[in-house]
Amino acid sequence: MTITVAILGRPNVGKSTLFNRLVGQKLALVDDTPGVTRDRREGEANLFGFSFRVIDTAGLEERFDDSLEGRMRSQTERALEDADMALLVIDARAGLTPLDEHFANWLRRSNRPVALIANKCEGREAETGLAETYALGLGDPVPISAEHGLGMSDLFHTIRSALPEAVDAEALEEGEEGDQAGGPLQLAIVGRPNVGKSTLVNRLLGEDRLLTGPEAGITRDSIAVDWVFEDRPVRLVDTAGLRRKARVTEKIEKLSTADTLRAIRFAQVVVLLLDVDEGLEKQDLTIARMVVDEGRALVIGVNKWDACRDREAALKGIRDRLERSLPQTRGIPLVTLSAKQGQNVDRLMRAVFAAYDVWNRRVATADLNRWLDAVTAAHPPPASAGRRVRLKYMTQAKTRPPTFAIFCSKPQELPTSYLRYLENGLRDAFDLPGTPIRINIRKGDNPYAKTKTKTKTKAKAKKKK
Repeated sequence: MTITVAILGRPNVGKSTLFNRLVGQKLALVDDTPGVTRDRREGEANLFGFSFRVIDTAGLEERFDDSLEGRMRSQTERALEDADMALLVIDARAGLTPLDEHFANWLRRSNRPVALIANKCEGREAETGLAETYALGLGDPVPISAEHGLGMSDLFHTIRSALPEAVDAEALEEGEEGDQAGGPLQLAIVGRPNVGKSTLVNRLLGEDRLLTGPEAGITRDSIAVDWVFEDRPVRLVDTAGLRRKARVTEKIEKLSTADTLRAIRFAQVVVLLLDVDEGLEKQDLTIARMVVDEGRALVIGVNKWDACRDREAALKGIRDRLERSLPQTRGIPLVTLSAKQGQNVDRLMRAVFAAYDVWNRRVATADLNRWLDAVTAAHPPPASAGRRVRLKYMTQAKTRPPTFAIFCSKPQELPTSYLRYLENGLRDAFDLPGTPIRINIRKGDNPYAKTKTKTKTKAKAKKKK
């Protein structure tokens, strides 16, 4: 049995980009100009071995006449009639719009399973829009980046749970592989100039793939190389060294820096490489904060360990400065190595995959709410105007990094110190060392309970009539 999935949403949210990603070809035209797609486009999609029919549609417009927009809307309505399931795509960077809300209400009235897809979630600017999507009442959003192929495993599991009878056992086994089946782990090696980044990449590859030497700044472009470590595909990205912004004056170095920042933005795990003789300097901390702010998993590699004289003092100094300067990511993996001698490079890669697994970790909603009850009972939120702030409900909005939504009575009255208390508690209770954690505080009740209450109210009103 072949199922059909329709991709719907307002104009310019990335529907055609997602369609191209699913079918594996650039069949649909993609441009920043809204309204490029006008007709329905169909294709055979394959997601982790699961094949299905997918329909790309024109951007939904509130037009019901014989105009071009009205005829485009009619085509979209027919696509929904032919589909077994609808994917409502929103632009998480732009946030929720009245048009998104209008079409969410329209889809909710249809007799089709609807999944809410938050596109363009590859950077931090998408977090606010992602939190806003709960107002649509369509359940947990699926954060993805159709352009970069992020979140495809979450999309697979969403379709599987909505249409379980349509997915065979073989597809399930392949789907459980997650991003391993969907593509290689994106790993960026970053650091200051001349700390041994290219040497490390060459050592991992087992060949002199990249130019190295004693001169600082040899690497200018971010060079991506596909590789396999212990049967797991990896895309290694060697980057140009990052110096302090005030020292970057030449145009080529500015372009190299921008390329490195882009590599960090689209990586999944970032290895920050240090020179053990220089320790953890201010620029290293700046790079580390940049990685954490982008929500990427971070591993710190201490290079040139074979030449270190006082190893105990060097390691202690790095750990102490990390704890003082980056307390918000307590437990960052730290691996000592020698890229030149090949010492501990395998250990570094195992730390990378362990950090990636933590970055992808999902916690059950029931477990989160039991934990929330326990921590608020042990340390209640502060009172505001004589009334205590109530934390009502909690859920995990997305992974990569683990992002949680908490619904409370007065979100603006919850101090940063209490959020830090919750973050540290989450890190300890659910084994989330080192990875960035996001907590979004929302005003309101449990959104699912609210939906149930509305349904009951409507039922009572019908009975009275």
